[in-house]
Amino acid sequence: MKGEVRKLWVGQSVSAAGSSITTVALPLVAVLTLQASPLQMGLLSALTVLPHLVFGLPAGLVADRVSLRRLLVGADMGRAVLLGSIPAAAAVGVLTMGQLYGVAVLAGVLTLLADTAAQTLLPALVPRAELIRANSASLLTTNVATTTGPSVAGFLVQAVSAPFAIVVDAVSFVVSAVAVYLIREPQRVESAERAPVRLSTGLRVLFADRVLGPLTLSATVASLFGAMQAPLVVLYLVRELHWSPAYVGIALTASGVATVVGTLLASTWCKRVGIGRAYLSGQFLSILSGAGLATGLTPVIYFGQMIAGFGMALFGIPQRTLRQSRIPPHQLGQATATWRTLVIGGQALGAALAGVLATELGLRSTLVLSSAGMLIGVLIAALSPLRTIKEIR
Repeated sequence: MKGEVRKLWVGQSVSAAGSSITTVALPLVAVLTLQASPLQMGLLSALTVLPHLVFGLPAGLVADRVSLRRLLVGADMGRAVLLGSIPAAAAVGVLTMGQLYGVAVLAGVLTLLADTAAQTLLPALVPRAELIRANSASLLTTNVATTTGPSVAGFLVQAVSAPFAIVVDAVSFVVSAVAVYLIREPQRVESAERAPVRLSTGLRVLFADRVLGPLTLSATVASLFGAMQAPLVVLYLVRELHWSPAYVGIALTASGVATVVGTLLASTWCKRVGIGRAYLSGQFLSILSGAGLATGLTPVIYFGQMIAGFGMALFGIPQRTLRQSRIPPHQLGQATATWRTLVIGGQALGAALAGVLATELGLRSTLVLSSAGMLIGVLIAALSPLRTIKEIR
């Protein structure tokens, strides 16, 4: 099945590279082409998250009942059409914020379906012993794209304008669809067709497991408090520490590069200390970003960003591998969608709380509070059977 995994990886690599460009280009379309107001920008950002909260659990039902290969191909082609409509509308002068809102929501739904399908399909294409390596390769692609994409997007927007930079993403989804179409999808186990399908299945599967229950709770808590930092970092560095945009960019890039390095080393680290302790160590290191920021000391901030980026890879790969190895294949789609709903829901709540708390307590105090909250997530996992898990079985 190695050839089939390679096809899936090629599809994900190409689409991730294109999507990282759109992440920057789409807001620039709103700002530069349509002169969007702050309220409109906030709404556009919220709509990109909304599908994960509203449709997360139903996406799991779909992934467990249809061909994953066809679902991936359909999602890729759908996103190609949606994103391609933006430069097409801009070319004839009819592009509106309403269209951007619609694309954000519909593309978000398709991305949710595609991500759920890809994470469900991967364990069917590789032996259990190869799951950590396969997840490392998948996340490496995403992390490299996230690190390099914004710079590429900036150059493309400057060269061809924001709407037409999105053409690259639309084309990437076509290439991804072709690669995924060539995958020979394994036949589903027969019990998947007879099993009752309920929206509560994902929650039951996750929290009934002695390892996955604490893992889910730990990740959700850490996600909630970690997301409190994201909207405040740039604001804090510029307004309170008076950093230049160049210094801010370097700090964020350092974090991204460290994440890529962490992804390369995660598989070896999991084998050395055990997959449970690898998760714990990575999650603990990720806390150091907020703690470093709170000191206000430039060298400490840079070091914290790098260590936190490194830690994100170390906990991201173990948690995904544990879920894929401990959940029955016919329930993996629903459980994956449930996980994404809880974690992304935590991020949405954390981002909303960040503004309120920063207004009441100040930026630095909010960063300290968020780091303390992330530590709670580490403690939940550390006090559970998760810390004793050395390898997947």
